[in-house]
Amino acid sequence: MTGSDPTRPDLPDKSPLVELGTERTSLLKEMVMERLPEGGNLEFCFACGACASGCPASGLEGMDPRKLVRMLSLGMDEQVMTSNWVWICTTCDRCLHVCPMQIDIPKIIDMVRSSWPGEKKPRGISDYCSSGLENDTCSIMGMSSEDWQFVVANVADDVRATQKGFDALNVPMDKKGAMFFLNQISRLPVREPEEMAPLWKILHLAGADWTYGTRGWAAENYCMFLSDNKSWETLVRKKASVVDGLGCRILLNTESGHDFTAFRQGLDRFKIPHSFEVKSIIAYYAYWIRTGRLKVDPEWNRDLKIRFTVQDPCQLVRKSYGDFIAEELRFVVEAAVGEENFVDMYPNRSNNYCCGGGGGAIQTDFLQERRHYGRLKLDQILETEAAYCITPCNNCHEQIKDIGRYYNARFNTVHLWTVLCLAMGILGKNERRHLGEDLRMAGLK
Repeated sequence: MTGSDPTRPDLPDKSPLVELGTERTSLLKEMVMERLPEGGNLEFCFACGACASGCPASGLEGMDPRKLVRMLSLGMDEQVMTSNWVWICTTCDRCLHVCPMQIDIPKIIDMVRSSWPGEKKPRGISDYCSSGLENDTCSIMGMSSEDWQFVVANVADDVRATQKGFDALNVPMDKKGAMFFLNQISRLPVREPEEMAPLWKILHLAGADWTYGTRGWAAENYCMFLSDNKSWETLVRKKASVVDGLGCRILLNTESGHDFTAFRQGLDRFKIPHSFEVKSIIAYYAYWIRTGRLKVDPEWNRDLKIRFTVQDPCQLVRKSYGDFIAEELRFVVEAAVGEENFVDMYPNRSNNYCCGGGGGAIQTDFLQERRHYGRLKLDQILETEAAYCITPCNNCHEQIKDIGRYYNARFNTVHLWTVLCLAMGILGKNERRHLGEDLRMAGLK
């Protein structure tokens, strides 16, 4: 990763290295010490460097996690408050995961972000936060309830008319008393509406009792990334009221990492009363396969021998379920592609590296920095020699797809629902945009 490969240039450092021991104030340190348990453990840091050694953002803007803690401890508020590094950091929690003293750097980053003047915060994250607040759907794409219902109905009609065995496919909307309230990344109905169909077919075959909502269905909350607690709370309350209003027992989060964290943490942080649970669909994929409700068969890949690896989303694994969901994810993938055709990245599970798309970074102007950050993930994927990287998180999907294209890497980035439908022989002709030529016609009659 030294930049000797001309297709992967080193990122120019746009800011000078921080000189410790310069101008000192202590407002940020005092704020951290007051608000975080045990003062955020700032005084416990003995500068071992474990946090910096495993952080893909180390070195960008002349900063790294260890240096940030030292600067705060030394009262270097001005340098911290003018460093773009606090927005390049994806708050993935890996620094906390490896820290022997459990210094909660991501929470410190959150507090620093909240202290930035609104007009200086990244425009992309700010715009997406505002868009989510401006409509009842909570869509960052600004999709109205009417447009949402039209797109869903149109895609469902097409599936019923063209795909054998799904003429009775039902895509419920505002169904009272359904077990699952399903959310959805709003980029899909706006830009890739056909990508919603595989998920509907999985739910149909599993016999799931589910519904969409005409309101509050969008699986995103960029206000959390903006560290705008008031707006973050507004979105969580709005969504919770819709789920409770329909009487659903579980908000079933689709392949979206950050909204899973934003919703669960928001309910707790803002003490929002609710009568439902928040769960990831990955655990239900595994359950439905084990109980025979999904007839997933890796036979399709026995002769092809196409290799797959999988990205462990920080928001779902390290920051939420831990290794449990990582194991469930591997069970699902191996059931779909064959155990012999799955190869793990290293490190993996709760110790995996962030891809660089989280924390709002996918929507900032720091494009070069984000791609540089992603080189560590790129190396992980390339070392597996896999033809496909399965990404059960939308931001991971967008980031890994981008770095693959940017560095001319020979692998494809694909959603988990695509692979499941491929393994059940139900993946439609128009649902293959993320597959390569090797699988473009696989399973089609």
